[in-house]
Amino acid sequence: MSNNQPMGYTISTDPQKMDAEAIYEAIHNYLERSYWAGGRTKATVEKSLRNSLNFGVFSPEGSLVGFARVVTDYATFAYLADVYILEEHRGKGLSKWLMQTIMEHPDLQGLRRWLLATRDTHGLYAQFGFTPLLAPERWMQIFDPEANPPVY
Repeated sequence: MSNNQPMGYTISTDPQKMDAEAIYEAIHNYLERSYWAGGRTKATVEKSLRNSLNFGVFSPEGSLVGFARVVTDYATFAYLADVYILEEHRGKGLSKWLMQTIMEHPDLQGLRRWLLATRDTHGLYAQFGFTPLLAPERWMQIFDPEANPPVY
């Protein structure tokens, strides 16, 4: 864990701590109002968490106040997703501490490529070595806006 721990906060990747109904609910509540995951169903959020390396940021009182997940093969590639800190806990260095903790995680060392997508936090990620794609013309995607539609 990083030396820049804000007073009383903790970060955990412990599956037993992260695999709890209250944690899934808290993450889903934030993601459904985010610009990148609005409409994602609770079932989809739960499935994504079960198949990722999850980092939970916990307040001194023990409530979840931030989150990130890494989709990885642990050998060559990682995709950073669903990163957030609750609004009322911002400005305390939690985002930088979370990113430092992720980048220093022993199971994520030596990867050839990391990817992420962001609309507005390029400055944060640049501090940890993320850059625009070197050859975007080589990248392709399948994007299905109808996949995992909201359930009303």
